[in-house]
Amino acid sequence: MKPFDLQVNGYGGVDFNQDDLTFAQLETVCAAIARDGVGGILATIITEQLPLMEQRIRRLVELRAISPVAQQLIWGLHIEGPFISPRDGYRGAHPLDAVRPAELDAMKRLLEAGRGLVRYVTLAPEHDANFAVTKYLAAQGIAIAAGHSDASFDQLRGAIDAGLTLYTHLGNGCPGQMARHDNIVQRVLSLREKLWITFIADGAHIPWFALRNYLDLAGERAVIVTDAIAPAGLGPGSYTLGRWDLQIGDDLVARSPDGSHLVGSALSMLGVIERLTRELNLSSKRIEQLISVNPRRALGIGEEAIA
Repeated sequence: MKPFDLQVNGYGGVDFNQDDLTFAQLETVCAAIARDGVGGILATIITEQLPLMEQRIRRLVELRAISPVAQQLIWGLHIEGPFISPRDGYRGAHPLDAVRPAELDAMKRLLEAGRGLVRYVTLAPEHDANFAVTKYLAAQGIAIAAGHSDASFDQLRGAIDAGLTLYTHLGNGCPGQMARHDNIVQRVLSLREKLWITFIADGAHIPWFALRNYLDLAGERAVIVTDAIAPAGLGPGSYTLGRWDLQIGDDLVARSPDGSHLVGSALSMLGVIERLTRELNLSSKRIEQLISVNPRRALGIGEEAIA
């Protein structure tokens, strides 16, 4: 079974979040991802001013509709933000001026732009009043994840009762320094029987020894994503990505200009597989579960659907 990646912001020099995405670029990026062994993805649109997010979603959906290559690879959209925590650390690389509380009308605008292709939404439960957006998305059959969040234990439980089923890239989208025991990582892991938990496995977003612990704890509900950005698959170099000027080093890690935080990953899924094998000595069966089986299960997609 080929890998299925729940979080791809771009690849091979093409950004799904660019304002001028062309048909040729969409076909190029999809061909590159497929060539590198991935069977399906969720194209990820991240936090920006709402009209820009709508425009980018609409453009991607329109181009996909006329591209058999894109239809085969892009199984839906993942909207990450803008309903996330505005606090430094938790916000990560998402622009502060575009972050906003979850609002039903705003969510409906994004879904309308997606024309039925939105499959997964990441938000911060503590900024979703009465879990109204979470409840609405659950009623539409859309997978809801917490992420870029400092939700309390009770807020996470309330969101789960409202329909939350995932947590996006645990161990990231949070500050480097937090309370030693009562923090978002511990809260989520304590609820691991109720949540699918995704992780970025490049060795930089999470040290390998910590990732091993997280994978052991999350067990059958762990999922690996690339969180790939446009430079993924191209190697080291200087790149411009949205508002960021990025330096990609030999480790294929994308860092902000001041080095204060990470901005996605430039590692391909093939690279992820190689590192999981080399660094954690995971079996091919366990890797397949993390990158192929569990992502499908987390979205309720039949395992035969993207073989």
